[in-house]
Amino acid sequence: MGPGDSIDLSGTVFDANLLDEVLDAVKDPSTGKSTFGLAAFRKASFGGATDNASAASFADALFQGDVDFGESHFGDGFSLEQTEFLGGASFWRAKFSGDTFFEGALFRNEVNLRETDFDWLLSNTAQYFGNVDLTDATLREIWLLGAVFHKGLKMHSTTLQSASPIGPFMCLGELSLYEANFPKPTTLEVTARRIACYRTTWGAVAKIKARHAQILLEDPVLSQPLAIVSASTPFDDIPPESFTGTTHSGEAKIVSLDGVDCAWLTLSNLDLSSCRFDGALHLDQLRLEGRWIFSNPPQGTQWQLGIPFSWNQRQVIEEERMWRALPSHPASLHRGWGAAPEHPHDVPSLASLAIIYRQLRKGREDAKDEPGAADFYYGEMEMRRHSRGWGTAERWLLQAYWLLSGYGLRASRALGWLTLAMMTTILLMMGFGLPQNSPKQEATGTVPPGGGTVTFEIDKDDPKNPTGDRFTGERFDKALSVTLNSVVFRSSGEELTTAGRYIEMASRFSEPVLLGLAALAIRGRVKR
Repeated sequence: MGPGDSIDLSGTVFDANLLDEVLDAVKDPSTGKSTFGLAAFRKASFGGATDNASAASFADALFQGDVDFGESHFGDGFSLEQTEFLGGASFWRAKFSGDTFFEGALFRNEVNLRETDFDWLLSNTAQYFGNVDLTDATLREIWLLGAVFHKGLKMHSTTLQSASPIGPFMCLGELSLYEANFPKPTTLEVTARRIACYRTTWGAVAKIKARHAQILLEDPVLSQPLAIVSASTPFDDIPPESFTGTTHSGEAKIVSLDGVDCAWLTLSNLDLSSCRFDGALHLDQLRLEGRWIFSNPPQGTQWQLGIPFSWNQRQVIEEERMWRALPSHPASLHRGWGAAPEHPHDVPSLASLAIIYRQLRKGREDAKDEPGAADFYYGEMEMRRHSRGWGTAERWLLQAYWLLSGYGLRASRALGWLTLAMMTTILLMMGFGLPQNSPKQEATGTVPPGGGTVTFEIDKDDPKNPTGDRFTGERFDKALSVTLNSVVFRSSGEELTTAGRYIEMASRFSEPVLLGLAALAIRGRVKR
């Protein structure tokens, strides 16, 4: 045997001496490394599977071709520290009964760890340039501090019993936790492009602390609280090009909560602009903490039927964005709302969207966050308004509520209408409501011939409709007094024409309503 030879030692029982002889036989004197070509150790036994055997060590070795440790047994630990694999590495169904060290190892190709059994795995600072498959593996303790997975890490149906923090580590591809099982308290710290948690079981209190990642949380099994947090500072020095297409600030992004029991879920400092809430359970009990980001309507002025308009800026959930982006809407209404959904039937009904907004609103109200609940209430009312046909009275009522005050949330709109109503009332009063002159009282009576008590009748002329110049400073002052008193349900006491009395009654009904809507909107924004 010499350096770089291909060997097949499948089924061999290794003790420390035999393994040392093999490593010495292939040691390259120029590098000092034990160098293998293709290597097969399938069903080999290292350390004799006894409790007092020495740990098998391939530390600082070089495997130039594929290596297979499938179904091997490592009786008292195994070391691959600083070992380099240029080909694929397979540990399928291997059993590691002691401490296992992959620290500083370099895997240039695929790594197969399916159905492996680890007592204790230390893989700090290891580099994995190919996909790593840990499907159906069992890990009682794992350390990945500073490890980098340059492609994907698959942990399908993996049982991870570690109660120690896992990471921080980096996965430049997808970290897939499909049907993985975490029966003990878990803290997962990872910088990743994508984290897929499909049907993952969290049997104890758990926290996912992530950066950059798009997180899919679908149909998990939660029996204890789960917190998902966007880490505020980087775990590692990451090249800017490593996570192109993700948020520049590094915030993690939730993209789905389908099938999640939100009573156990806390989200903190996350980007929720692409999150789909449809299918979430107990959404009103979702805890939102720190800073969270939703989508916003398009900015700037647009035109509809020749009339300029702009969208109210508020927090919008992804399902509403998808609905507004549907090409079935007029171009001016769906422009700026992003890409239309590939399948229109993926967009929930407007009634479902109203329920989602209502539950989010209730959650913020229960958290005593009235300003935070305001945008969700606006979204709920928008969905209710658009879900009703024009042939229903409710649609007209909601349309008026939206137009006059933005559902009691837009103080500027209500104050604008109030100002317009008051100016209209003043103009109408000056033009038609105030009489030409204040009517004068006249007293008439009869004096008895022999003297005595005189009886008078007091009479006053009806107010005369104005003529001549109606828009004078004096008439403006009287009209302003009537209008201001009408806003607070008071009568000014001014003499009015018949038209003026009806104008005053209309003003005393409409203007206090607009003032109340403005006060309601201001209260909703400042209440704590």
